[in-house]
Amino acid sequence: MSLRWRSSRVAVIGVVGAMLLPVLGGVSVVAQPAGRLVLEDFRATGVEGFPQGWKAQRSETKARQAYTLRSEQDLRFLAATRADQRVYKRVAWDPQALPIVTWRWRLKTGGDSRGQGPASPDDDLIAAVFVSLDTDLLVIPVATKYVWSFTKPKGTMTEGGLFSASEIVLRTGTQPIGEWVEERVNAYEDFKRIHKHNPAAQAWGISLLGGPGVEVDFGPIAASTQ
Repeated sequence: MSLRWRSSRVAVIGVVGAMLLPVLGGVSVVAQPAGRLVLEDFRATGVEGFPQGWKAQRSETKARQAYTLRSEQDLRFLAATRADQRVYKRVAWDPQALPIVTWRWRLKTGGDSRGQGPASPDDDLIAAVFVSLDTDLLVIPVATKYVWSFTKPKGTMTEGGLFSASEIVLRTGTQPIGEWVEERVNAYEDFKRIHKHNPAAQAWGISLLGGPGVEVDFGPIAASTQ
């Protein structure tokens, strides 16, 4: 191999690495205790009350205004107020060994003046949790988007596209307002059912999205065997 070719190849690899660094950087690889792994408990505070280790989909400044850490007694949670983008955390776990993902969320206020529907026809989302178990050939996370919707029937599934996640509706309507509700999904089996293949050996991470017209809270998120 000539010195010129070797230098060119190193330069190309360096450019590609620099392009992928924002996507690959900041991953938290967590040791896996038997049976259950806490992916996020919202106890570590970063800049301006934003959760440590989390990133914004677009604007960090706007994300810090929309997503803030709160506490009630011993419970720590992330409060989303009329968010317009999602936030994400790189955290790796074995999705085959720990296929079940659980979390709690709570709708506080939102929707139309009666609190019974979306503020506009285009704002059907109350909240969403994205579980990303793999990446595509462009190293873009492949996620399942678990949705709390104002109007879409529970169980509705929408296939994703090149830049959108496949969506599964878990909860419909605004009730109960002000109460924590728990969700439990088999993220591993959902991924296989949707994408027709096994996910990666290590998951990519998780993302959260509050609806643009609501105030919604996200509680601790965990992966477990059952």
